[in-house]
Amino acid sequence: MEVAMIFINREAEMDFLEEKHTSTRPHFIVIYGKRRGGKTELVKHFFRGKPHIYYLADRLTERDQLKEISGKVGAFYHDDLIAENPFRSWEQIFRYLSKKNGRFILVIDEFPYLIEANKAVSSLFQKGWDEYLKNTKIFLILLGSSVSMMESEVLSQRSPLYGRRTGQLHITPMSFTEIQGFFPNYSFEERVILYGIAGGTPYYLSLLDPELSPLDNVRKYLLTKGEFLHEEVEFLLREELKEPRNYFTILRALALGKRKLSEIINETGLEKNIATKYLSVLRNLYIVTKEVPVTERVPEKSKKGLYRIEDHFFNFWFRYVFMNRGLIEEGECDEVMRLIRRDLHLYIGPVYEDIAQQILRTMMAKGDLPFRLPYAGRWWEKNEEIDLVAFHPETKEILFGECKWSHRPVGENIYHDLVRKAEAVDWERGGRKEYYMLFSKSGFTPRMAQLAREKGIFLVSGEGLL
Repeated sequence: MEVAMIFINREAEMDFLEEKHTSTRPHFIVIYGKRRGGKTELVKHFFRGKPHIYYLADRLTERDQLKEISGKVGAFYHDDLIAENPFRSWEQIFRYLSKKNGRFILVIDEFPYLIEANKAVSSLFQKGWDEYLKNTKIFLILLGSSVSMMESEVLSQRSPLYGRRTGQLHITPMSFTEIQGFFPNYSFEERVILYGIAGGTPYYLSLLDPELSPLDNVRKYLLTKGEFLHEEVEFLLREELKEPRNYFTILRALALGKRKLSEIINETGLEKNIATKYLSVLRNLYIVTKEVPVTERVPEKSKKGLYRIEDHFFNFWFRYVFMNRGLIEEGECDEVMRLIRRDLHLYIGPVYEDIAQQILRTMMAKGDLPFRLPYAGRWWEKNEEIDLVAFHPETKEILFGECKWSHRPVGENIYHDLVRKAEAVDWERGGRKEYYMLFSKSGFTPRMAQLAREKGIFLVSGEGLL
């Protein structure tokens, strides 16, 4: 299904590519990230109007891949002989290109498919770069959606290509602020709900209708059989994973709120070593993340780790589409929508916490706050939890934040409870400078606003400081 994507944001990535392209020296750029993240659209936007060869790899034999890229090279150089006698090796392609003058861009999209066809491809490209291309004016770009394969076969020290690249871009999902370009008429509340449904994946956002409400989009595009988004998660997992059934079981458990490893094991019935292995794969795919309290001194050794589905679209799909497949199959979409509306405020709460972290970082980057705190995240200890804690280990400044996705304005009780919980945070206690910040969908009571002025508490409604 081809959908014309709106090219929104990615200014920093475009500036990076343009700056590299202005020099005449050869460049070898690696671009990687999850599927549907906009990598190809970024590169197509970049090479528009510039001499380029673009090859999208597929699951073909190496012989067929060489034949296809031969056709691309022959067409670019108007060389009919290549069509009659395609290249029989990558070395032949590199040798041919090394004899051409002038700046040109060579893009190989989905490079991991070349690796699947020939495990030695990374070594062949390393030899091609060292012996033929590094003294030309080529602008080589390798793209890949298999993040783990791009990291191991192209970027890691073990890869033959290590040290050859002159730059890399990891394309991550768009931030909450950036998605506004897709839905300019949405209110703050609607955009928060939208972000909880589609996350920051540009392709998913481009498929939704900005003239419909977030939940109307859910009904039309996620609950309707035959629609792209209805089966997208299942398609991606079957594309990426050899044993999708067990991964589905784990993701279902996470969508049900089982976050501790012991809870996941009890829910799925999987052995501990098996569950841990599958969770590791899902983390490498940036579908699942493992969180520890942000103040942990050695996070990798912490025993307080909790798992959650990092990708909001996957989380929403498993919680509301996968869980209600029977009703959807029976055409009971009205009932599914009733369940979603009843449960939505609980689902959006943690999404709002993620957005609050982004808002805080944006405010600090703009200089809107009197501090710059490099570490931010959630904190918990036994039965206590704080939505947002940010700190600076050198200045000993720390911020405590609470996020309320509620129809009622936030009052003094929320602030006083946050102060109480902050006392339990064992970080530079007695020698730290504390700040407090409250985030609210529905504003604040007059008394809370007065208290904020008296005590210097930061209040955030929408995306701005009050």
